[in-house]
Amino acid sequence: MRKKLKHILKDRRGFSFPLVVAVALALVLILCGISEYLRLCIIASGVRDAVQSAVVATVTDNYSNVYHGVREGYSGGYRPSGSSWVGSVSTGDIYGRLDRNLGLKNENGAHVKEADGAEEFKISGLSVTIQNAPLAPSNPANSPAFAADATIQLEVPVSFGGKTLSPMHATLKVRAKYMPVF
Repeated sequence: MRKKLKHILKDRRGFSFPLVVAVALALVLILCGISEYLRLCIIASGVRDAVQSAVVATVTDNYSNVYHGVREGYSGGYRPSGSSWVGSVSTGDIYGRLDRNLGLKNENGAHVKEADGAEEFKISGLSVTIQNAPLAPSNPANSPAFAADATIQLEVPVSFGGKTLSPMHATLKVRAKYMPVF
């Protein structure tokens, strides 16, 4: 088999030309598929990083509320109210930060990024959960910390060979945690 392939490739009569064209076309198709896959990975990574940044900013915005707790020996988001403490946290404006950082436009409840007049990606379904640390825990070493969890839906149109395929759907999850440093 190896000798036969070697003979076909060395043959000067042009019989190897269709084989060379087929190999070249196969390589082009493989490279197109790889480039589309890399494009999807880069978009998903960039959106995840932007959501992470917005969630970290939200946790940072809650710092003034968390600071009272740090002074008292725990890192919960509480504020004094008379003779007691009440929970005080905010989920902030994560969509607003994403719109500014990624250049998104709000269209029908989804936030869309356009490039060259075509949709590049769409995000929707933002869910933010703030986990407040317990007030004056008996065992601070094992108590949960002040944290924010966010989940968002990402939709990216996929095209291959000049045709539009079904879009990629991904659920991106990020977590930011407040850690006091003394």
